[in-house]
Amino acid sequence: MRPLQNSQPYKKELPDKLYFKIGEVGEIAGLPTYVLRFWESEFKKINPKRTSSGQRLYSKNDVELILQIKHLLYEKKFTIQGAKQHFKSLTNEKKEKSSSDVLDDIRLELKSIKDLLA
Repeated sequence: MRPLQNSQPYKKELPDKLYFKIGEVGEIAGLPTYVLRFWESEFKKINPKRTSSGQRLYSKNDVELILQIKHLLYEKKFTIQGAKQHFKSLTNEKKEKSSSDVLDDIRLELKSIKDLLA
């Protein structure tokens, strides 16, 4: 796999599949499977489906999240707690942005209604 040329160095081009087995994810991420299982217990957003036999099946989103976690821990030298806090702050930023976007939309709509009535 070759890294994509963009501003996020942890992004990799993933095979065109819906689900990946734990060994495949380990190969893609360059991590042993026990690390993936440990991260699954630490980062609740990593949530692979399970087959009837209990085998983990990771979605593309799971794999991308694992690559992002690896980038934060191995390259940016975050602690696990620091990485968790990083994801929490990103979630809070998205919530704040979406709330302000909604308010902006309401203001624009109210202004257009006011202009129609004037």
